[in-house]
Amino acid sequence: MSNRQTLRDAQYKAIGYIETDNDGAQVLLDAHYRRVGQYDPRANVTTDEHYRRVGEGNLLVSLLPIQR
Repeated sequence: MSNRQTLRDAQYKAIGYIETDNDGAQVLLDAHYRRVGQYDPRANVTTDEHYRRVGEGNLLVSLLPIQR
């Protein structure tokens, strides 16, 4: 089971979603529900959609493109 959080821009348009599993693992989806990245709390590592390491800590929101 997972919990979904909607990320919105300044005009309240949905720009992405974060799904959190019971173990704390998180997946970032874009506005079209495509996987953008994931965060593993046990390893404290964020990876992109190709499972390439982005950095330590939860950096998921930084993977969303800037909306202007």
